[in-house]
Order: sequence, then C-alpha cells, then structure tokens
Amino acid sequence: MIAKIGKGSNMYGAILYNQQKVDKENGAVLLLNKIPDTMDGRYSVAYFNKCFEPYLSANIKTEKMVRHISLNPDPKDKVSDEQFTEMAQEYMERMGYGNQPYIVFKHTDIDRTHIHIVSTCVGIDGKKIPDDYDHPRSMAICRDLEQKYNLQKATEQEQKQGNKVFKPIDYQRGDIKSQIASVVRHLPKYYSFPTMGSYNALLSLFNITAEEVKGERNGQTVNGLVYVALDEKGNKASNPFKASLFGKDAGVAQLQKHFEQSKEKMKTNPAKSVLKNTVELAIHTTNNETDFRKQLTEQGINTVVRRNDNGRIYGITFIDHESRSVWNGSQLDRNLSANVFNDWWNNGNKPEFKLQNRPVSNTNTLDNSPTKNLFEFIPQEHSHSSDLGLFSLLPDAQRVDYEEEQFANRMKKKKKGRRL
Repeated sequence: MIAKIGKGSNMYGAILYNQQKVDKENGAVLLLNKIPDTMDGRYSVAYFNKCFEPYLSANIKTEKMVRHISLNPDPKDKVSDEQFTEMAQEYMERMGYGNQPYIVFKHTDIDRTHIHIVSTCVGIDGKKIPDDYDHPRSMAICRDLEQKYNLQKATEQEQKQGNKVFKPIDYQRGDIKSQIASVVRHLPKYYSFPTMGSYNALLSLFNITAEEVKGERNGQTVNGLVYVALDEKGNKASNPFKASLFGKDAGVAQLQKHFEQSKEKMKTNPAKSVLKNTVELAIHTTNNETDFRKQLTEQGINTVVRRNDNGRIYGITFIDHESRSVWNGSQLDRNLSANVFNDWWNNGNKPEFKLQNRPVSNTNTLDNSPTKNLFEFIPQEHSHSSDLGLFSLLPDAQRVDYEEEQFANRMKKKKKGRRL
C-alpha cells in the first residue's frame, strides 16, 4: 500500500474535489471523525468546511494547515469498507491526528479502489501538530497495515515504477530524437485530444511542438508531420524530426483517427462538467492569471494560453491529467472562451460565476460504479519549466496507481489574509 500526504491551505478545494467524486457516483463517505452527523445523513461541502472552521480560525501561524492524505492498496488487494475504515482510523491515530476532525472518502473511479482523508494539522488550540518525521512514520505504518490486512507490499513495485519515469525533454542534454520518441510514442495511447491544436498544447508541456508539412510526391499531395524540440521560452531548439522516425502512432494518418475517436469519447466524458466547475471555481477565487494557473496546476490541470504578437489571447486550453483529456475553453462552456480570459487578464473585466453547492450523499456502497483506465502520472515539482507545472509520465500503463502523487501538490494555493 502506498500513502501520500498532501499539504496545502485550500480546505474548500480539498473537500470539493472529493465531493465531486461522490456526486458522480465515483465515491462515498466512509467515516466522519470529530464531525457531527446531520439529521438526514446528507452533507454538503459548505457543511464540511464549516466543521473545520474553528480549527482554521484558531490557527496561529501555520500556512499549510490542510492535510489531504490518500491510502492506495494494490489493485489485487480486495479491501472492504470496514477494513478501509479501520485502516484509516489506525493510520490517523498513529500519525497523531486521532483527535482531529477528518473525513474518509472512498474513490472508485479507477481500477484500484482507494481512500482519501481530509483533515487539518492545526489543533483546536491553534497550534500545529508536529510533522517533522511524518513520511518515515507513514511508511512504517503502511508496512504494518500491509502485514495486518495481508496486502501486497508496495516497496518493490514503487522502485520498479521509479525506474520507468520519463520527463519533458531537455534539448541541452542531447539525444533529442530519443527524448522526443519517449513522449510522442505514448501520449496518444493515454490522452484524448480532438485537434492538432490540442495535441500541440499537450506536447508543449514536454517542450515539443508538431508541425504539419505538405508537399508533392509523384504528382500527388503528401501530408506529413515533423517534431521539434523547444527551449524554456517556447522557441525552437532543434532541427525537425520526421514523424516516421517515431512509429505510426506519431504520424498524421493515425493522429487524424485519434482526433475523431477523441471527439466521440469526449462527448460523453463526465470529466467535462467536473473540469468546468473547477475552472469556474479558480476564476471565482483568484484575481490574476498567475494565481489562476497556479491553482489549477495544483489540482492536476495545466492551462496553455495562446497569444498573438500584440498580447491578445486567442486560444486557451485546459489539460486535465486525471481524466487524461485536453479541452479548449469554449468546449467546456462559451463563458470560458479565449475572449473571456482576454477581457479579464488584458482589460480587467473579471467574469462572474454563481457557484452552486450540491449535497453530498452519505453512501457506503456503490453498485456498478464506472471506472477509468487512467495513465498515471507523477508531479514534477522541480522541472526547469515549473511555471507550466509539468508532469513526468510513466511509459507503461502499470496497474499501480500513482494518482495520489497529485494530491501532494493539489491544494497548495497559499491562504490569503492575515499573517501573524
């Protein structure tokens, strides 16, 4: 079992993320600790947030007071709700959070059912619970839980996965062809993108661009594709490489098929409404482009903005790494088009959205819950292009899920307000 500890300051965002899972019937509330039940057994994100408010208000000086923890068994492990609940209670008790308010959510949207725990490291007295050695302690607790519940051991598997990570290309390292190949051979297998523009938006996260090339051969028009490495400023930094060097999946013909398949798949993708809500929330809670992009990046969403020479925004694309889908703003909603963001960031006219608060059902069992075979990713915190919030990817679709790495960075939006 793998445990990941996310530390941030956005309690509302952490709760909202899990609420959306429950709303989509991809999750359930398993346990409430130090949080009063309601008369009808139904909850809302506002209710949960209010339950944490006394602790957050008492906070003396802790900046990242939110804890968003995920416990992730191997897909082969069959863990009941009762066992998940017991594991969560033992884990939180031994980590020093037994007397803290916390919520345990079960997630069923991928092939490995797992749990997320939302809590705070600030006690009711406003003082921070010590966490100097929380990661070694967490690992030790996981090893004990593996033995107690006869779970698959994660240590060896983690090492195998770590050896397979590939990253955005660095043109200064040399061997650019191999670096490009490690990306373009795999992205179409795991991401949905409906146009060449959305494909290039995704490629830009890996410092690559693709260009269509047209010519004639034996009197017939031939369409081709070349790939070019980019530097940290987005300028071309290598000679072009023909797509044929990287296999058929990287070529025009196969990509065109992929575009059509993506269009059909994305018509019914439930991630669309979740992403739309997340983007609208980011607009509502931020005041400029930098904070907006940062908040989405911390939730596993990259924002790619296209500007002309005069600085006008003519395109905006959102890359959702959890659902592995790439969306133009206007695809999500006409109120999220490039013109709306241009009017905000260039002219100061911030759009207004009325956020809706939907109830959370306290459901312990889910029948026929849909699952998504996702390609897992690891956040690359120290990328040389960190302003884009780049993510490293694993070249093979392993069944062990590293989604929990996302939550280590997910809710890190700095709390605005008083500092003591």
